[in-house]
Amino acid sequence: MKYLITGGAGFAGSNIARKVLIEGHDLLIIDNLERQGAASNLDWLRKYGEFEFIEANIIEDKTVNKIFEKNNPDIIFHLAGQVAMTTSILDPLSDMKINLLGTLNILEAMKTYCKDSFMIFSSTNKVYGDLEYLNFTENKTRFICESHPIGFDEEINLEFHSPYGCSKGAADQYVLDYSRIYGINASVFRHSTMYGGRQFATADQGWIGWFCKKGLEIQKGIELGELEISGTGKQVRDILHSSDVVDLYMLAAKNPAKINGKAFNVGGGVENSISILELFIFLEEELEIKVDFTKLPQRESDQKVFISDNSKISNYLDWQPQISLNEGLREQINWLKKAFNEA
Repeated sequence: MKYLITGGAGFAGSNIARKVLIEGHDLLIIDNLERQGAASNLDWLRKYGEFEFIEANIIEDKTVNKIFEKNNPDIIFHLAGQVAMTTSILDPLSDMKINLLGTLNILEAMKTYCKDSFMIFSSTNKVYGDLEYLNFTENKTRFICESHPIGFDEEINLEFHSPYGCSKGAADQYVLDYSRIYGINASVFRHSTMYGGRQFATADQGWIGWFCKKGLEIQKGIELGELEISGTGKQVRDILHSSDVVDLYMLAAKNPAKINGKAFNVGGGVENSISILELFIFLEEELEIKVDFTKLPQRESDQKVFISDNSKISNYLDWQPQISLNEGLREQINWLKKAFNEA
């Protein structure tokens, strides 16, 4: 099989690419290398086998067309994108070009050159908006949505908030419509929080990795001042470890007919849900530190709770997360420790 991964030098992309190489498939990676850590991820991948790399931007339609015409991939994992809601608010035009126009370029290239290929598009829970029409309660450490005890399924109303929500949401719908109208073979995964090794997190994206990194810096005695969080810290997400992400994508690639033309919520589920405050409690106990923080205003369109109901993807592919919350967080910390030592 020939795999093409856009954003293949990123966090999820590099982890999936490693598995593709281990299984002995042909691999082509497209990435513009703008993300922090992308070049390092490419070097890391070369330990696992040979692959072709093209440094390119998917908003350039002629470039995308040439790549697809020449390579005719069997499987496409479309992971390239602008991933931070805060960045989208500062620069909505660039956000739109990368997330929406870039996806349309991929779809058009598929339609023209490789209509029998199968694509998975990496979407987001932000397509559901801030969910403020639901009722939430709160306890000492988290918000709770009692009307959805096992999480949110795909029947929740789409409601695009923020430029990021609009660009990813529109791309999400284009992928499904190209499947419907043009017969493109494609599915959409609406991800909640992903975390794990090879994620070079920032304050705007990758909150699990970012706060774990800050916890290790506190442990090392690095002067940080107080951490800043947006909102109360009781916001809840279900978190999915990178190894579970990899297993899902590879399983999906082997079963395209089962999921073609459908969208799925994908996350760690209720068992792997955690709030910012609960993460701080874990870090304090695990690292024997004290986490001091300052509260900033809540971010625009932030969801108080998003927990994925994985029932649909489980029914279609018999997939469930295997990495537990504490196990995954400890693996994240261990990878960051190694990254510190190599820096």
